[in-house]
Amino acid sequence: MQKTIKLLKKNNELRVIEEALDIYLEIPHIAYAEVKKKDGGKALLFTNAVDKQNNKTFDEPVLMNIFGSYKRCELLFGRSIESVADEITKLLHMKPPAKFMEKVSMARELFTLKDIFPKRLKGEGVCQKIKYLDGDIDLSKLPVLTTWEQDGGPFITMGQVYTQSLDGDMVNLGMYRLQVYDKNHLGMHWQIHKDSSHFFDQYQKAGKKMPVSIAIGGDPLYTWCATAPLPYGVNELLMYGLITKNPAKLVKSLTTPLYIPEDVDYVIEGWVDTNEMKIEGPFGDHTGYYTLAEPYPVMEVSAITTKKEPVFLATVVGKPPLEDKYMGWATGKIFFPLLKTTAPDLVDYHMPENAGFHNLILAKMQPHYKGHAKQFMHAFWGAGQMSFVKHAIFLDEKAPKLENYGALTSYILDRFTPQCLFITEGILDALDHSSPESLVGGKLGIDMTAAHKVEAPQLLGDEELLAEVKELIPDAVELAQFMRRCKNPITVISVKKQKNVKEYFDALVTLSTHIRIVVFVDEAKNDVHNPYMLLWRVTNNMDAQRDIFVSGLMVGIDGTNKNQLDNFSREWPDDVECTPSVIASLKERGLFDLDTKLIEKYQI
Repeated sequence: MQKTIKLLKKNNELRVIEEALDIYLEIPHIAYAEVKKKDGGKALLFTNAVDKQNNKTFDEPVLMNIFGSYKRCELLFGRSIESVADEITKLLHMKPPAKFMEKVSMARELFTLKDIFPKRLKGEGVCQKIKYLDGDIDLSKLPVLTTWEQDGGPFITMGQVYTQSLDGDMVNLGMYRLQVYDKNHLGMHWQIHKDSSHFFDQYQKAGKKMPVSIAIGGDPLYTWCATAPLPYGVNELLMYGLITKNPAKLVKSLTTPLYIPEDVDYVIEGWVDTNEMKIEGPFGDHTGYYTLAEPYPVMEVSAITTKKEPVFLATVVGKPPLEDKYMGWATGKIFFPLLKTTAPDLVDYHMPENAGFHNLILAKMQPHYKGHAKQFMHAFWGAGQMSFVKHAIFLDEKAPKLENYGALTSYILDRFTPQCLFITEGILDALDHSSPESLVGGKLGIDMTAAHKVEAPQLLGDEELLAEVKELIPDAVELAQFMRRCKNPITVISVKKQKNVKEYFDALVTLSTHIRIVVFVDEAKNDVHNPYMLLWRVTNNMDAQRDIFVSGLMVGIDGTNKNQLDNFSREWPDDVECTPSVIASLKERGLFDLDTKLIEKYQI
């Protein structure tokens, strides 16, 4: 972390804030705004963190937003992201050498691979210079942040969670949020689909406690590796060796059998009683909504160790764009070659930041036969982390660049008909709130690999169309039309919802000569003229099996919050929003300087 701070300062990528700031809301709110600035703003070093509620100050600084730009990602990787992807591609396509010089070249390449494997050291590491055991264990001594007003408590957000299988043959490094319950207990939010949860099942069946070691800090690449979507059983620290050409050097934890990098800033060790569960959450998550309080495993801390001068690494999640945008960009680029082994005709893919990664993927492919795109959809929905994707649009290789949203949207809307839609069911991320039941719900695939003949509607102006709509739907409030030059313009209607949205859609069928795609959102908290946040809202709130309606050439989408009108029985979570009084206080002190236009655009 100290090296990282020097690197960031050298490249003018660090903002140091020396004013006393509270770990409750103040520090997270500043970081939340910073990353929404142009090019991700700066990394932030808070040198005077305090806990006002308990009248406590912390010696260690808090470091945030280190991955929050494309430039900083490559600084921390020490090389271009593309070069890592190229190296993986080369390894995957390595062929048996036919000539002597080819054998020599391969020998050199294979020799370098010896350095990717983690190396276990004897003795203790610098992460174990200061030890807290037994009665000295106190998690409140760490500047753990409470990010949002409705959060269930403080959460460690950049923890590297090290676990191993019951037999010790497999190890895993993951990143899971960790709720601080008291001085020696943490909530373990590993979801049912995660590797650590699979290990937990093994210990639970054996009736044994499960060892866990949590590291914070050290080389930032350890933290990124914790997010890497590697196959089950593959040690994520192999990626550290591949990227740096140096093995991760590990030392044994003091009270668990697990090994952690010797140069991390903190290590929290403990044991999970597999018979004990405790309510964890709520937590303002990367979906931009609060995930609800649910029972999760609990770790009893058996030791805390630190460096002599540790730096506490943290992140903030909520409505996009945030630091995970850039971490996800690096992950997508690096693991593209592995995804192509499952889907060899894949040309490119992209996850728009404002759709929260799993809510929408754009993919370009080379279609070879009728139904090829649907085959691709099944391949995507069966490939590791891609299995959690809710909505996928597949295009042919002639489509515009996937990041060119204007041209790409026109390309899609000029070729689209309802027959392009493919709706099915599959697993969902545990954080998804929109489906009628947790962990499973509707999936939408849109096949745009072939052009369809489409007749454009007879367009009306927004005011004229809104007047027509209000005649049919008195609950309609505002209306905006997007992509009017396309053959399938998009009409967004906000409503004060008093009925199931299917009834609103059916009422509009008489206007089908003027409307092609209609999206309904709640009037509250939505701006029909803000497409960035509308995409965020609608892709979060949709369940394709329930919320897509078709009548002739007209398609309807229900992006409203669900309730009893929709026979929805699950609790619907609140939006993640900054606390106005905290923002006002930070503005008075000159610490919150986000432009008003950005505050409105990102609905801070």
